Amino acid sequence: MPELKFLDRDGRRLAYRFREGDGPAIIFLPGYMSDMDGTKALALDAWAEAQGRAMLRFDYGGCGQSEGAFEDQALSDWWDDTLHVIDTVVRGPCVIVGSSMGGWLMLLTALARSTQVKGLVGIAAAPDFTSWGFSDSEKATIRGMGRLEEASPHGDQPYVTTRTFWESGEKLKLLEGPIDIRCPVRLLHGLNDDDVPFAISLNIMDRVRSSDVQATLIKDGDHRLSRDSDIALLIRTVGGLLEAL
Repeated sequence: MPELKFLDRDGRRLAYRFREGDGPAIIFLPGYMSDMDGTKALALDAWAEAQGRAMLRFDYGGCGQSEGAFEDQALSDWWDDTLHVIDTVVRGPCVIVGSSMGGWLMLLTALARSTQVKGLVGIAAAPDFTSWGFSDSEKATIRGMGRLEEASPHGDQPYVTTRTFWESGEKLKLLEGPIDIRCPVRLLHGLNDDDVPFAISLNIMDRVRSSDVQATLIKDGDHRLSRDSDIALLIRTVGGLLEAL
């Protein structure tokens, strides 16, 4: 495993691991309340090592081993974190793999670094989830109380959404018009995803400008897509995209 390193951003340290190798570098963007040591990220890193590929994993501010308080973070902060590690550590062409919320950041980053980002792979990508992912009553709680706490189906820690994060997300929505991304895009989505409707991936497919967009729907796949068969599909998808560039 590559050495754990830290990168300063505005007085706080971001944790990252960068594997040297052939480019474009693979960059993994975790989902909400996740980190760089998730099942998919580690499996992809092991594959990158075997293939001699460059790969970057990192933790957003307030997540994993990066400094900061989680509830102080906004989506825009994590987008800035992503741009900072790309500009400082990678400094070259890359392919971004975004899981769930990481898929939202993936799209935002591709728009901001269009010449550097050569391809995208979304895993249950969830752009605009501050809009469609909450009921009206839940949004009212976030606005009025400043936070919403829900039981998480994926762990013991409660799922917390703050007003800071929610308001930031509402300002960064992408699915209300065309998305000016021209690079190849691959989207993986389970039909049994109870968190992000698979229609979101089809909406992304429709709105991005690129003509090279493929969506793969997994009939029995859930939101996490972390089974051995799902991991194998992810690796085939990333490998195929890299070979085609």
